[in-house]
Amino acid sequence: MAKTNSKNEKNVNYSEEIKKLKENGPERLYILRGKEDYLREQYLLKLKQVCLPDGEDSFSYKRIDGPELNVNELRAAVDAMPFLTERTFVELRNLDFGKMKPPEDFLAVFSDIPEYCTVAMVFSSEDKIDGKLKLVKEIKKQALDLNFNAQAQGPLINWVVRHFAAAGKSIDLQAVQRLIFISGEYMGKLIPEIDKITAYAKGDKVTVADVEAVANHIPEAQLFDMTDYISKREYNNAAAEMAELLADKNNSPIMLIAVLGAQMRKLYAAKLAQLNNMGTSYVMEVCAYKYDFQAVNLMKSARGFSLKQLKRAVELCAEADYKMKSSSADDEGLLIETMMRIASGEENATN
Repeated sequence: MAKTNSKNEKNVNYSEEIKKLKENGPERLYILRGKEDYLREQYLLKLKQVCLPDGEDSFSYKRIDGPELNVNELRAAVDAMPFLTERTFVELRNLDFGKMKPPEDFLAVFSDIPEYCTVAMVFSSEDKIDGKLKLVKEIKKQALDLNFNAQAQGPLINWVVRHFAAAGKSIDLQAVQRLIFISGEYMGKLIPEIDKITAYAKGDKVTVADVEAVANHIPEAQLFDMTDYISKREYNNAAAEMAELLADKNNSPIMLIAVLGAQMRKLYAAKLAQLNNMGTSYVMEVCAYKYDFQAVNLMKSARGFSLKQLKRAVELCAEADYKMKSSSADDEGLLIETMMRIASGEENATN
């Protein structure tokens, strides 16, 4: 049986896993999960191609959807002999381990998958796996557990460049970094943004201006831009960012104050790093950044604040968050007031 990667949550190196799959062949049991839906589905496609080189058919391929998984149906699918193929492939979706009753019956099936069969349990970015369940712990001992998440900086940048090139466009590094910064690092969400930018850009080369014009801005990026405008004393631009965030009904004030609080804590950490002569590697670690340009941008923005201002900004966000969650206060008004107090350069009253 295949063994789990490890108990840690290191992200999958996609290229490395594809290489292993081609060189070593398929395992019997997989857990495919993580926030990077695009890579997870791409790996599943490659896995199917290795297991079923002649394509899917009703004899060699079975898909079973949960959450009410029937153990007898599962056993029948796993035990079915290949017909005109060397292997069979069973794809399981929408699983709920808590509903697999009795769990020992399911474990017996997963622990005794025939040599000719591969079973892939596929979980979307929205699915939750309760790692405390005994059944989950035992299955992970048998499975190759692949957690697909955002890729490292180099592979992701190269992937973006290749996608623009496939559409007949070139793009410079600064524009790629801005796209990842404002639209997020997940490939499935970047693909429609790349398509929009490709259609919008007039010339053969995509610029930062093209990216800014049409790419979707996630709230985290807009709040970063807002605090960056404040650091530069560009208050009208900061107010415009806040107005745009509030105009989007998907953004609740409680969510925005939480994100703003997290941003101010990161700026505080970056300021401490500057005052103590620590570089971007320290900021990347404490802020859980994957990409060095994120830390560089943060440290540039932190230069526009004093340490006392940032400490007070963190407190203001915490106070507003508490008021929103514990009273019937005007949440939107509290958010705007907090932003204005941060912009005014308010310092801690005890300092």
